[in-house]
Amino acid sequence: MRRQFIITSVILIAGLIVISLFWTPILWTFIVIGPLSVIALNDMLQRKQTIRRNFPLIGNLRYLFESIRPEISQYFIETNSNGVPFSRQHRSLVYQRAKNELSTQPFGTQNNMYEVGFEWVNHSLSPTTVNPEKLRVIIGGPDCKQPYNASILNISAMSYGSLSKNAIQALNKGAKLGGFAHNTGEGGLTEYHLMHGGDVIWQIGTGYFGARTHDGDFDPDLFQKKASQKNVKMIEIKLSQGAKPGHGGILPAEKVSEEISKIRNVPMGKDVLSPPGHSAFTTPMEMMDFIKKLRDLSGGKPIGIKLCIGKRREFISICKAMVESGIQPDYVDIDGSEGGTGAAPIEFSDRIGTPLVEALSFAHNALVGYGLRDKVKVLCSGKIISAFDVIKNLAIGADVCYSARGMMMAIGCIQALVCNTNKCPTGVATQNPQLVAGLDVEYKAIRTASFHKETVHSVAEMLGSMGLHSTTELRPWHRMRRTDFTEIKHYGEIYPQLKPGDLLKEEIPKGWERAVLAASPYTYKNIDTGS
Repeated sequence: MRRQFIITSVILIAGLIVISLFWTPILWTFIVIGPLSVIALNDMLQRKQTIRRNFPLIGNLRYLFESIRPEISQYFIETNSNGVPFSRQHRSLVYQRAKNELSTQPFGTQNNMYEVGFEWVNHSLSPTTVNPEKLRVIIGGPDCKQPYNASILNISAMSYGSLSKNAIQALNKGAKLGGFAHNTGEGGLTEYHLMHGGDVIWQIGTGYFGARTHDGDFDPDLFQKKASQKNVKMIEIKLSQGAKPGHGGILPAEKVSEEISKIRNVPMGKDVLSPPGHSAFTTPMEMMDFIKKLRDLSGGKPIGIKLCIGKRREFISICKAMVESGIQPDYVDIDGSEGGTGAAPIEFSDRIGTPLVEALSFAHNALVGYGLRDKVKVLCSGKIISAFDVIKNLAIGADVCYSARGMMMAIGCIQALVCNTNKCPTGVATQNPQLVAGLDVEYKAIRTASFHKETVHSVAEMLGSMGLHSTTELRPWHRMRRTDFTEIKHYGEIYPQLKPGDLLKEEIPKGWERAVLAASPYTYKNIDTGS
């Protein structure tokens, strides 16, 4: 093809020169031909891309179409139901609620109700009226001195750096307007999380950003100073996250600006390590001591742990440590492996960690089995954007839900799928000042609050249609699933439920034996094998 291109080009140029001898205006074509010839020559000489080298000029079309592939798919190919990770149907729902627009659907459902995996809840012939303003949950165990009255839907962990300063401000001001909480993510507690007065859940990750020494260790004095701030309502220890469980990260030195250095309390000019695991504790029992330490330093505020469920034995080790020490976190946040982040290795996003349904059901039952469920609240996150998403997860064990990408869409995210490139066109997931400037904090804050309000209102309406009075009445049998074309089961049948104290008995319930016997409160290792 390259040879053919050269021959054709030579003949074309020679022909134009000959024609110009008789008709001079033909030379104006070289205004176009000249630059194209330079591009073609560059294509043939470069060595990185074989397509361009073998197919000069026209080979560039391949890379052009590849660059706009997400847009082509989203605007011309995908249907209302097949977009990923969120369908157009679900994205539209968020936009409509955020804008206070009509969110009804004409002409019936577009879902295939006979498809295996389809889920629903059943209504009652004795409906009730539920006040959405009362759908709140008190988080704080027996040792908590400052319990928090949380909404059933809150903003999930997303750090400044991952999101822009305007996005953080819009979310936090929206939380203030709507009376719900905003999780900081592990990037640190910033002025953008505090300046608008929204309730904040301060997440402490393995890097201890904002509460660390220059060597990367936990700094209790710095933590105490920040945790005592009025807006900080809860503290969350991040053990792992659904998008990339067991994976740390490095912030390159060139990205450590003066502002990031100040926020994260890290030195400029050096790579910043976010390790896979914590240095302040290495065993379940040590973690309980760390929880008590943070609770004391914060003045008795709720302390939680966030994790994606991996090895079942390890979570049971944590439960055993709660029983053994008499210390419990005030809540456990279960992050499903379908959780998202701006940038995660594809193998981790796709193939590591337990999906939310299995993880949430397991964690809830483990806490029940060890007699801890009445002391420890359960939060959850993982593709939660609709009222049904909230209800279905509360039914199988959660008390409160987080939403990350739903809140991002509320402030303008269009699922452009360029979060990891710093080129987010809506100014949400980028640090490009020109793109960030386009995100209006005041307007997007109103949209955030509206999305939350309308979603919680819809939860109340669904509860009423089910004949329930509160989210606390939801149970696994309320959530239905088609398991075959002619077979339907509720989640109480799919996932057998433990009774309080079942795992403390000598006879361990079926299916739990291996993990319970291998777990110890003093190590995460398998005590049967030592691994």
